[in-house]
Amino acid sequence: MTADHPLNALPAPSPYPPTSRYHDVPVALYTEPDGRQVPYLRRRLLPNPDSLTPLTEHVVGAGDRPDLLAYRYLGSADQWWRIADANPVLDPRELTATPGRRITIALPGGVPGVGGV
Repeated sequence: MTADHPLNALPAPSPYPPTSRYHDVPVALYTEPDGRQVPYLRRRLLPNPDSLTPLTEHVVGAGDRPDLLAYRYLGSADQWWRIADANPVLDPRELTATPGRRITIALPGGVPGVGGV
């Protein structure tokens, strides 16, 4: 392919599936002093919770865990990070540590929700 070929403008495919929180995070290269290149992921910036589409609100009960809530509301335990993104916590375990806490279950921005908070 020539340098001006249109396919050269396409971004490299992500090594992560579309459901991964790292899917849209670009891969960068660090060059060691000996010239060896080491790939790494750039920092993943958290979305502004106000930019997410609220799906519902959940009142934490005894035994709740982020992965179980993700399975219940989002259909996949692997999507727990979406719940963490929608609620301001440093450690995802904080989400369900206090029974009675209200947490937002949200979808990515632009996805129409079925309910409202």
